[in-house]
Order: sequence, then structure tokens, then C-alpha cells
Amino acid sequence: MENRWIVQPRGNEDKINFLINELAIPKIIASLLVQRGVDTFESARKFFRPSLSDLYDPYLMKDMDKAVERILKAVSNEENILVYGDYDVDGTTSVSMMYLFLSSFYSNVSYYIPDRYNEGYGISIEGVDYASDNNFSLIISLDCGVKANMQVDYAKEKKIDFIICDHHLPGEELPKAVALLDPQRLDCKYPYKYLSGCGVGFKLIQALAPEFNIAQEDVFLYLDLVAVSIAADIVPVTDENKTMAHFGIQKLRTNPRIGLKVMIPEEKKSLLSITDIVFQIAPKINAAGRIEHATRAVELLISNNEMNARGFIFNINELNTQRKELDSTITESALKQVVESGQVENYSTIVYNPQWHKGVIGIVASRLTEVYYKPTLVLTKGKDNELVASARSVKNFDVYAMIEKCSEYLTKYGGHMFAAGFSLKEENYDDFRIKFENEVKKTITKTQTIPSIEIDQETEFEELTSKIYRLVNQMEPFGPENMKPVFLTKNVLFAGNQKLMGKQNEHLRLQVYKNKTVFDVTAFGMGHLVKKFKKYPFDLVYQLDENHWQGKIYYRLMVKDVKFYNDEKEVF
Repeated sequence: MENRWIVQPRGNEDKINFLINELAIPKIIASLLVQRGVDTFESARKFFRPSLSDLYDPYLMKDMDKAVERILKAVSNEENILVYGDYDVDGTTSVSMMYLFLSSFYSNVSYYIPDRYNEGYGISIEGVDYASDNNFSLIISLDCGVKANMQVDYAKEKKIDFIICDHHLPGEELPKAVALLDPQRLDCKYPYKYLSGCGVGFKLIQALAPEFNIAQEDVFLYLDLVAVSIAADIVPVTDENKTMAHFGIQKLRTNPRIGLKVMIPEEKKSLLSITDIVFQIAPKINAAGRIEHATRAVELLISNNEMNARGFIFNINELNTQRKELDSTITESALKQVVESGQVENYSTIVYNPQWHKGVIGIVASRLTEVYYKPTLVLTKGKDNELVASARSVKNFDVYAMIEKCSEYLTKYGGHMFAAGFSLKEENYDDFRIKFENEVKKTITKTQTIPSIEIDQETEFEELTSKIYRLVNQMEPFGPENMKPVFLTKNVLFAGNQKLMGKQNEHLRLQVYKNKTVFDVTAFGMGHLVKKFKKYPFDLVYQLDENHWQGKIYYRLMVKDVKFYNDEKEVF
């Protein structure tokens, strides 16, 4: 499927010129900053040179005072505190962080992760019963709880209080918790709305630390866990998230906690990025909850013994291998079902098999979205003969809103614009499936069904100096709303030195040039285009990349897409 290329407007020229003069930077960089909403000296300072003093006062968050007061009371009365979190990366990093912090000065604290298969997402009745049976009077929930009205009421009947730390959109009525920390609350005036669940928990730790004579410098040691949650949960890497990710990645590069250290290859450590976390660390943490139980991930993250941690990671790596095998098998089966059920021309993709493993249906939904580029639902059978589903969406299409429109058929649902989950009775499946397809058909636009590449700027090769490379690198960490810049150069020519790579020659390395400027280029998945590269001029969409080898830095381009000119412009 061919991508649409969308070249972003450069931004306000007056603001660009202001930054050029104030910061003494090239126009390309000034334009990239303005495109990202960085258009003053102070915002540029925070962007390029973040400081921990830039973090907001945690007491700006609604209910923070109530949360601190209730925890102080629990500690004073020697109550048992249960730290409760979801089974994904954001949940397990949150639980690990809060448990490590509280247990550093208080002994009556434990943690609980719900079972993905027997309890499902969020706060469960089983979890509340566990707290009651083990004499816990306070539950601190992280990355879940903002819609757990019934479960919080049930806990109250059992004389258990809740402090909820969440970052998902609340429902119309908030749970009756002692404190509900969520910047997405309509009545919360916290300056930054897009924290991860672990980020919300970190704000609570920031507020608690002075009450227990804990220095803020010691609090900042937890930012490696926050950085992992920011990367894995795909929240915007802007403002406070960018600051926390910046310092968290610094810690991951220099002195990560043992449980994270054993997941980082030594050769990657000094250059670790958000992308490395997403593709190398997060899947391993997630594998525990997908295949077995996420408690294993928490045990790894809180470990202070490297030998034990390596034992945990050995087990988790085995689980991750199982996850990959399941992912591959179920994806193949799901792709076959799409064709056999006649859905190729539908506006959405909906597949179901009661035998599919619940732990990987979210990954399979992402795979199907990559192939067909449509809102996608993958369902399997859960407990009590209910069906459970994972949903994934395409750019700028709100799959959560579509699910909400069909909520009369659902027993439970939650999530956000691009990823969601839900449960329903099997007898409602056909009615739900028909309505969901119709709602998507009514709402989705043609352009939303075509994958697109957003290009920051069209530029010429001679503009891409070593200074541009250095300044682009200083824009890290990259992530949603601060993605690594994408450039377009038109009418590029083949310069030689082509080399096919990969087991099936699927990748390509070559040199290209324009106006006497030559660049090394790597084009993953484009080995089949080698003859076209040699034969025709082309427009090239790419990102800047550095290759570090034997103490030297080599500049190259990483190709994202290419469009060849027709035969009339053939090169002879």
C-alpha cells in the first residue's frame, strides 16, 4: 500500500526568525522547533537543556493533599498498604516504583498485580477480596481505577480506602476514593495532562518525600522507571514527560537499577533511546503478563541482586520467545480469516477465534492494522464464556469512540483513541460486529484509510551539515509529538556502492547524490528496489542517522519511503 506524503507547513516565519537570532541556529532547526510549539527562548531552553527544576509542583494536582494526608495516617497507624497496578509495562513500572519507595521507609507494604486471564484489566473484585483477606486497609492503585466505581464501593463496604493514581479519561461519575489523582479530570488544573500512569505515581512520590525527610535527589532516582513507562505507553514526549524521559534515559545509560540493567545490551547502553525501550525492554516486561503472570516483571524490576535478576530475565526471555511464536501463529490465522470471511473491502477488520491466546491479541491487532490499515478488533474467549477484545486504530481515527457507540452490547470497555479493550457476551457478538462496522463506515474518511508519512521539511542535501546532525540529536528524547524529524529531498540520483543485506536480501545499502553532495543510505525492506534505484531518479523521504564505528562518526540517511520518476526521466 502506497503512503501519502504530507509535508508539514514550516511554521510562522516571524517565530522562526526570532529563534534564528536568539539561539544562533540554522533555519532548518528553528523551523523544526516552531513546528513543535517551541517558539520562545525559555521554551527552547527547556527543550534543549531540561532541568529537574522544570518539573511542576505535585500539589497542583487535584486531591494530592488528600492522598498525602491519607498515607501519612496509614503510616502513623501502622496500617497495611497494598500497591495495586495493571499488568502492562506502565502498570508494572508504577507498582515497582511505588513499592520500592514506600518500602524504603515503611515495612507494612505489599503489591498486587491482577491476573490477565482470571481477573482482566484494572481493579478486580478478586483483588479487593485479597486485600480484605490479608488485612489491608489502604489500596494505592496505579495506571487503573478511574472507572472502578463499583470496585471502590465494594472496597468501602470492607473498610478499605482507595487512593487512585490514573491517567485515563474518567467516566461521568468518579469513584468514591479518598483521593483520585488524574490530570485528565475535568476539575484538575494540573498544567500537564499527558502523564503516564507511572508519571502520576511519581508526582505522588514527589509530594510524599519531604514528609519522610527523603531528598528530592533520591526521588529522581526513580525516573528510569518513569522513562520506561513513557516510552512503552506511547504518551506524548513533550513538556514534563520530555524532562522526565530525558533524565530517566540518562540514568538508564549510566546507572540503571539492576532489573533494567540486565535487559539492556552493553553495546546499546550509552546510546539507549526511546525506540530501544519500545522494542527491546518493553516487550520483555510485557511478556510476563501476556504468557504467565506480570508479578514476575515486578519481581525483576524491584530486584537488588544481579544474580537473581539474571534468573528472572532468563525466565522472561523464554516467555518472550513463546509470545513471539504465538504472535506469529495467531497473526497468520487472523490474516487468513480476514480473507475467508470476505472482510478485505470492509471499513473495519474484526476477527474472532475462541482458541487464540488472550495475551497476544493486542499485538495481533497491531499486525492486522499494519497490513490492512483499518480500525481492527481481535477477539478471543475469556472467563465466564465472555469474549474479550483488543482494538487498534489508524492515524487520527478514534476507535475508543466507536466502541463507546456500541456499548449497549458490552459488559466492560476502556482505553483511548488508538488502543482499547472490551468484553461482551458471546450472544451479542454478531450484533456488535455489525454495528461497529456501520459506525466506522459512517465516520471514517477516505484519507484515514491510507497510511501517511508526515514530513517535517523538504530540504537539499547540502543543507544537512554536521551541525544539523548534532542539533537534531539534541532534540532527543524522541516520541509522540516530538518524533525524530523526517526530511524530503527531490530528484535524487544513484551514486553506486549498492549492497544487499539480510537473509533474503531484503535490505539495501547504497550511496545517493544530488548537486555533488553524496550520502550513504540504508533502506530496510527495499532490497527488491535495487534495479529501480539504479535506473530512475527518485524523491527520498528519510531521517538522519549516525553510525559510530571504531571511535568515528559516519553520517547516513535512513530511508522511510521512496517514489521513483517515470520512464521519461530515466537515467542512461
